[in-house]
Amino acid sequence: MTIAAVLVGALTTHATNYLMERSRNRNQLLTRWDDKKVDAYGEYVDAAKLRIAASVPLYEAREGLRETHRPEEDLRDDLAQASLRWGAAFERVMLLGGDDAIESGHELNVVLAEIDWQATGRVDGSLEEWRERHRAAFRAINAFHEAARADLGIRGRVTGEKHPERDLLVPPARGSSTGSPTGD
Repeated sequence: MTIAAVLVGALTTHATNYLMERSRNRNQLLTRWDDKKVDAYGEYVDAAKLRIAASVPLYEAREGLRETHRPEEDLRDDLAQASLRWGAAFERVMLLGGDDAIESGHELNVVLAEIDWQATGRVDGSLEEWRERHRAAFRAINAFHEAARADLGIRGRVTGEKHPERDLLVPPARGSSTGSPTGD
């Protein structure tokens, strides 16, 4: 009887240790993947914003909105480099991201392409359409943030009542001494 009790105790201890170790390893693995997701999501948003920022000087130069001392070809190269970085960043999202984050990224990618196309002249559009594309891009970035946060289990929201939508910061129109906050 004593031997049986010792064996049951040993088996129970072994099973408990095994389950605890397995649980600890699983938790470490999940934490490691969450860290990689945070990096992937952050890099993707940075790359998306860089792509937007690289489109602006090209668009402004093509439309005569701002003088630049750089040739248009250099500005196109900057946009192409930003697009390469964005593409690599989105691939990491595709590999590591949750379904909703991936879908939100696809929606942002559509708007980024429209900005790129207007900057390079592949599509025509007014200055107001250009600005609306930028507004749409930042709404899509916020939607991506929401999806990424949900995937990572982070509470709270980046939009909504506590964080109202904000408009673009646009300088006043040229020749306007007061100008409206939207530059119109």
